[in-house]
Amino acid sequence: MRISTQMMYDQTMRGVTNAQSAWLGYGEQMSTGLRVNRPSDDPVAASQAVVLSQAQSQTSQYALARTFATQKVSLEENVLSQVTTAIQTAQEKIVYAGNGTLSDDDRASLATELSGIRDQLLNLANSTDGNGRYIFAGYKTETAPFTDGADGVSYDGGNTAITQSVDASRTMTIGHTGTQVFNTITSNALAEPDKTDPETDLFKMLDTAIAALNTPAEDLDDDKKAELTAVIDKTNRGLKNSLNNVLTVRSELGTQLNELSALDSLGDDRAVDQKTQMSSLVDVDWNSTISSYTMQQAALQAAYKAFTDMQGMSLFQLNK
Repeated sequence: MRISTQMMYDQTMRGVTNAQSAWLGYGEQMSTGLRVNRPSDDPVAASQAVVLSQAQSQTSQYALARTFATQKVSLEENVLSQVTTAIQTAQEKIVYAGNGTLSDDDRASLATELSGIRDQLLNLANSTDGNGRYIFAGYKTETAPFTDGADGVSYDGGNTAITQSVDASRTMTIGHTGTQVFNTITSNALAEPDKTDPETDLFKMLDTAIAALNTPAEDLDDDKKAELTAVIDKTNRGLKNSLNNVLTVRSELGTQLNELSALDSLGDDRAVDQKTQMSSLVDVDWNSTISSYTMQQAALQAAYKAFTDMQGMSLFQLNK
């Protein structure tokens, strides 16, 4: 087989090009810190890295969602803590109002105090977060949920509680409606002696008690006085039921905060595991890469030397 000068040149030049390409490839890996910089570097690892990257993005999104949920739940729990204190104070006033020796002035003074507690509760029911969104309005966060009118306090908020996906298979309530907090009683609520339905509206029961306390009792007959006493007793039962409902909601919020904390820990572990997997797929093995870079650099220098020597082996130059 005859070997021409052109064939020798092409073969040697190909060796130089291949050596240079491999050397530059290792150099790119060292500069980026990645073994896989494009799908052609390792098609299998590249495809697995795409799937893993999507999982990492989802993990990050759920972590952000849990941060938002924790803020919302913590804020609601803080407001309901104040609601609990206000209801307990109202209970104390109602129990004292049941004292039959009170004068009309005493009763009127209690009514004034209860009015202040009622207004405080109304203000808490219309609480907003740091962005001006109403906490107990459901999805109608732009409108105050409770309105105080001539017929008492009415609820104008949404009827659907705000929920949030906090993990792949977990969705929780992060914003109760005003109805769930201020106009609901639990299944084990105190029943009325006459078997009628218990009052559920916290504001209505307070308004009824305030009106009763503002009614002068000195000029009333025994039947009217008994009716006023019955109103106070019913309000006392109603406040117990309302307090029990608020405490139930708070218990739910506390459980959710614990769950969010646990999910955060699991999410952190998952993120670390995913990062480790991604590193094993695409990151550089520095010891191997540096060694290969050095060896390929030597191979490239040898290829250059061979190419230089080849130039001096032309048949024409040999005939000189």
